[in-house]
Amino acid sequence: MLLPPSLNEWLPDNHLANFVSDVVDHMDISVITKQYEQELRGFPPYHPAMLLKVLIYAYCTGVYSSRKIAKACQDVVAFRVLSANQFPDFRTISDSRKRHLGTFKELFLEVVKIAQHAGMVKLGHVALDGSKIRANASKHKAMSYDRMKQQEQRLRQEIAELTQQAERTDRSEDKKYGNTMGDELPEELTRRESRLAKIQEAMAALEQEAKEEMEQQQQKEQQDKKDDDDPTNQTGVKKRGRPRKESHPAGVPRDKAQRNFTDPESRIMKSKDGFIQAYNVQSVVDEAYQIIVATDVTDHTNDHGVLRTMVEMTEENAKAAIGKISCDAGYFAADDVTWLQEKEIDPYIATGRQKHNEVPESPRGRIPKHYTVKQRMARKLKTKKGHAVYARRKVIVEPVYGQIKGCRGFDRFSLRGLEKVKGEWSLVAMCHNLLKIFKYGHTSWATC
Repeated sequence: MLLPPSLNEWLPDNHLANFVSDVVDHMDISVITKQYEQELRGFPPYHPAMLLKVLIYAYCTGVYSSRKIAKACQDVVAFRVLSANQFPDFRTISDSRKRHLGTFKELFLEVVKIAQHAGMVKLGHVALDGSKIRANASKHKAMSYDRMKQQEQRLRQEIAELTQQAERTDRSEDKKYGNTMGDELPEELTRRESRLAKIQEAMAALEQEAKEEMEQQQQKEQQDKKDDDDPTNQTGVKKRGRPRKESHPAGVPRDKAQRNFTDPESRIMKSKDGFIQAYNVQSVVDEAYQIIVATDVTDHTNDHGVLRTMVEMTEENAKAAIGKISCDAGYFAADDVTWLQEKEIDPYIATGRQKHNEVPESPRGRIPKHYTVKQRMARKLKTKKGHAVYARRKVIVEPVYGQIKGCRGFDRFSLRGLEKVKGEWSLVAMCHNLLKIFKYGHTSWATC
């Protein structure tokens, strides 16, 4: 022990921590380091590369709390190696994560390029799917539009009563003590006014959402009418169900529409665990090694309308064309199918739910000329080839969410707000790709 021990000898060469360290050393993180080089205040900060290595390794191993990461830098050998035996506190780690959220999107693209150069991204068949991940907010901190109207009326009445009471008190004190300053609002009145302002802001946001939803519904109805001009759907099969009757005025929020006060940009969404306060995560996954090639986060409760954005993002990230794409029924839109075909992308998109273990009968003969886009897609998925291709979707994209949410335990965002959540999800997706490279292609990535 006459010489200081080498921290690198504490771990085997093929350890994940060494791999993360090597990858970060090869990355271009000048966007991060420039911010610290121009900082002239106080003591020299912790090196940003060290903090980035610790943060990436933490997300790769399922440690997301800044306090737990700080504790691991003292207790866990791999974290101590990456932190160079330094002990940044939780606030430093948390601030570093918040400060570089925009940079994580660029680092995600770098990792996609590393995987592509290592031969792990083919784009022969990609699958698009969404998943609901809990927001950093409780659904019990949300209020319905109907309750907001009641609270607004009650608070207005209370504010008016308090104002009158304050005026009576002022007149009484003026008579007793003469003129006084007394121009500050009572604390109780200020608190009610701030609550009223929050409720009015939430009501305005819900009204704007209702207006946008009405416009989207009108576009969808026009498209449905274009796809299917007669009630028999041009196949001789009568449509099921009665025509939908609108009992609610268009463009007005429903009484049950809710908005959260902790994280107003999150939404109550339906998941397998029931209704949760969440964001809707979108990912395009490549078939070859389950690499996430494009990802995004939305505040929409369904997947409708995001397909084009995700396809364009995929081709931009990989600088290559997609061969086939498969999606579930939530992404189907006739215009999007036509758009994909015009881009020479072979789509396999479900047009409706299929019963469990149901094996569709393979159709024979030529496709009738009068079939709509939806009918053609449904027929395509019933063929042996179409059924086999679409069946691959669930083994391409669904395990990715299982590995992230189930194996590594990322089922809730740490940050609030859509933009911050997007940055954190980019970090999660990047770590997922790094783990795939480490498992399958770590011997060849360094030569890329």
